[in-house]
Amino acid sequence: MSMIEKARAAAPALAAADAPSAAQGRLTDEAVAALDATGVLRALQPARWGGGEAHLAEYAETVIEIGRASASAGWVASVVGVHPWQIALFPEETQAEIWGEDPARRLASSYTPTGRVEKAPGGYRVSGRWSFSSGSGICDGVILGGIAGRREVNGTEYPDFTSVILDRADYRIEDTWNVAGLRGTGSNDIVVDDVFVPEHRGQSHVLYTHGLGTPLPGQELNDGPLYRTPWAVTFNLIIAAGAVGACLGFYDRWVAETRTRRTNYGQLLREEHQVQNHLAEAAWQLDAAVLKVKRAADELMEHAGRHEIPTLEQRAFWRWDVARAANAATDAVQSLMRVSSGRSAFVDHPLQTRFQDAVAASSHAFLFDDPLAKAWAGRHLGAEELAVVHL
Repeated sequence: MSMIEKARAAAPALAAADAPSAAQGRLTDEAVAALDATGVLRALQPARWGGGEAHLAEYAETVIEIGRASASAGWVASVVGVHPWQIALFPEETQAEIWGEDPARRLASSYTPTGRVEKAPGGYRVSGRWSFSSGSGICDGVILGGIAGRREVNGTEYPDFTSVILDRADYRIEDTWNVAGLRGTGSNDIVVDDVFVPEHRGQSHVLYTHGLGTPLPGQELNDGPLYRTPWAVTFNLIIAAGAVGACLGFYDRWVAETRTRRTNYGQLLREEHQVQNHLAEAAWQLDAAVLKVKRAADELMEHAGRHEIPTLEQRAFWRWDVARAANAATDAVQSLMRVSSGRSAFVDHPLQTRFQDAVAASSHAFLFDDPLAKAWAGRHLGAEELAVVHL
């Protein structure tokens, strides 16, 4: 059975756990067990550590299927599930520390550099607060982002955006996740009080972007094409997959509701031509969004398989394309919501939770597509002033 088929088989259990997960503000044990059964949380882990080392397209489609059943589970599958891919780029010593005793160990993350990561002899000093750490309550470690001074690549100096890996004993989780959408993700705050992180547990994103193609320590043993895809595009892709899955979950529920719902005058909504038109347009946009995400995943893997370093223009296009796909899917949800009657505004309406999930997912900073459009279109036109985004 493929990973996608396992995700479809797990859909009833994930759907049943969705409301309890939202109520407790993190995925239930039943939801986590269902995710583990699909293999998605280890899909991007190297095969030599017992992981799936899956094709990005299969991973993205699996995330979409999971999100269709439970938006929160799909979001955690995308965010927590991508971390083994990044850990595989770290030195072997780091991988052994993370996976040596428990290859199924899970890590959360919060990359926005709101806390401090400062270089110190032999490593880094880390302190401060990071927000939006999805799935942190089901993980035993975290990847945090910070600006660790400056780094020169090819004669140009950049702020040294760096990821550092901390063990669970090195930080505390503060319950701040009082939200309307994706409540089951438990995307709480991570607080660190002046912890030392050894050098082998830090890695510069400047090498992922401006220095793309620079050999990374983990690539010596993890030499498959999966581990040669660019970080920013890969991360954007999995976030888009999580958002598209949430939108498809709303779509499925909307169709089920609309097949039998009547207006206040007793007319069946399914007979209304305007409603039918909204559905047809939404179905087209959602299908296009899925195809866009899968195409980008295929192209990423094809480039990596040929040992090609994609140009900045190509990377900008991929980021723009998948982010726009997620926003188009959200536009489809909003279009359907407008013809869902005033009763859909009630918090206990069957569509309201799924609507809030979709809107919350599409609000991720990596899915803000205006600067991504400019980053690609400016390069395509040969403009001199370009939007500054991670590529």
